[in-house]
Amino acid sequence: MFVPHWVPMTKADNCPRIYPTTILQPAGTMMTTEPFQAPPPTAEAPTPTPTGDDRPRRYADFGTLGEALDYAAGGVRGLNFHDARGTLVQPYPFATLRDDALLAARRLLAMGVAPQDRIALVAETSAEFAALFFGVVYAGAWPVPLPLPTSFGGRDSYIDQLKVQLGSCDPRLLIYPPELASLAGQAATDAGVEGIDWATLATHAAGDAPLPAAAPGDIAYLQYSSGSTRFPHGVAITHAQLLNNLAAHSHGMAIGPTDRCVSWLPWYHDMGLVGCFLSPVANQVSTDYLKTEDFARRPLAWLDLISRNEGTTLSYSPTFGYDICARRISSQTKASDRFDLSRWRVAGNGADMIRPDVMQGFVDAFADAGFQASAFLPSYGLAEATLAVTLMPPGEGIRVELVEETELSGGDTGGDRPRRFRAIVNCGKPVRDMAVEVREEDGTPLPERAIGKVWCSGPSVMVGYFRDDAATAACMAPDAHGTAWLDTGDMGYLSDGYLYIVGRAKDMIIVNGRNHWPQDIEWAVEQLPGFKAGDIAAFAITTPGGEETPAVLVQCRSSDDAERSRLREAIRERVRSVTGMNCVVELIPPRTLPRTSSGKLSRAKARNLYLAGEIKPYDIAA
Repeated sequence: MFVPHWVPMTKADNCPRIYPTTILQPAGTMMTTEPFQAPPPTAEAPTPTPTGDDRPRRYADFGTLGEALDYAAGGVRGLNFHDARGTLVQPYPFATLRDDALLAARRLLAMGVAPQDRIALVAETSAEFAALFFGVVYAGAWPVPLPLPTSFGGRDSYIDQLKVQLGSCDPRLLIYPPELASLAGQAATDAGVEGIDWATLATHAAGDAPLPAAAPGDIAYLQYSSGSTRFPHGVAITHAQLLNNLAAHSHGMAIGPTDRCVSWLPWYHDMGLVGCFLSPVANQVSTDYLKTEDFARRPLAWLDLISRNEGTTLSYSPTFGYDICARRISSQTKASDRFDLSRWRVAGNGADMIRPDVMQGFVDAFADAGFQASAFLPSYGLAEATLAVTLMPPGEGIRVELVEETELSGGDTGGDRPRRFRAIVNCGKPVRDMAVEVREEDGTPLPERAIGKVWCSGPSVMVGYFRDDAATAACMAPDAHGTAWLDTGDMGYLSDGYLYIVGRAKDMIIVNGRNHWPQDIEWAVEQLPGFKAGDIAAFAITTPGGEETPAVLVQCRSSDDAERSRLREAIRERVRSVTGMNCVVELIPPRTLPRTSSGKLSRAKARNLYLAGEIKPYDIAA
């Protein structure tokens, strides 16, 4: 393991006592994996779209998204879709994508679709979705990507989620893959929306009406977040906002003529949709895709694809994607026997809290295969800002600052408890044209190294939430010069111009006037044997006596009552030692904690289900 070098910084008033350190160097002991043999090429094997192109690359400097695809179609690059084993199934040049999108646009116009109509699309990672998304854009309507079903919920919960989102965006059509007809079709019927699968749509005649002309200030699409279930907010993004962020994204990652991308991220979230689908089009980057569900079943296929495609230099993942790959490595052969990750220049990391210990584990597992720790590129963003707010400069890797618990909790530790620290990951500097401020609750800007609400402003910040002025006003406010600023809902601080994210304000547990971050409690429990990331959810509840206290739900795999009692006491003592608080500990069955459609833990939903009695803990004798 790495040993951090702590350099104390001078502590100013209201500023956290911070110890900066650079992390992530290969450890001495390597994990290994089973040998892998790629399927041999055949005469009929399709050829992927090239990495290079003689046509000059343009970096999202277009007026509209349609113009971006028009330009990309003049080159030879494109998208490439792979099966669960990483075998290329369908190369999809940008030129073919444009032809298919124009045909889809004319079909939609012939069906009566008008400019500004919303067209909901179940966002499968496929050529069909790609063509339909751009077809809706060419038709002047607004595509609305909606999620696929996941293993984290059943049929009814998926239908309910679609119904709520359909009710929010009020679409003219819902278009979905044929295999989801029974689910998406039912949701469309329940919501009073016309539903059609894309195979049936392809049989409709295309008209010859002229396509409407789009302007940079027109809405390009609506984006829902992964947690958009009960109270969804459709983020409205214009062509100009999107392209500004895509240009800033490519600039911040220093994308060059020889870069190629691999992605398994879902296209119904901003990082997958914007960062790994729309950005490759607007910046003309050939990209190779695994479906998200295929990654979930065979995560190492992601690294196989990076290894086999010699031009691959770019790939992004939340922390849990790196974690699951490191955990899947076996102990039979060296990682270098299967993987070659030496060309991976930008290993992006975002979408959830970045865990330095997890990233260290990935370095330990794959340094032998050529992975460089400096390739990690932490970032911070959200759909309301289109995507990127901050990016770490390429090559700087992951850097952390150790912040005292007292600074995170807003008070003294009390008693003789030892000082504790949390490693806060550097999420980089604001992307081009973006400004970031950290503010008090009343909106007063804070100095560097003072923790507060993170606000951002720039040309890529959303127009607002679709048909929800109250929600828009609650998170956006103009400054004295009339410039719109967005309250991100996250807490953090700035240090030497870099942004450090501490956590979500709404997740904070406040007990006796002190702030406690749920991830601190969850991470503490993870250190006990037998538990791992994703097994624990912490949140605040009110006891029968009217007091606020933390509740900790822990997925337990043991069936022995005596072992469960021992584990519950160990967890209670662990939380007490870290926070100084007594807490309610409930052991629950595996796979009980709710997830968002991207696989992230939903603490708010876990709390609601627990209080409603829908999460049933094991009955353990006191």
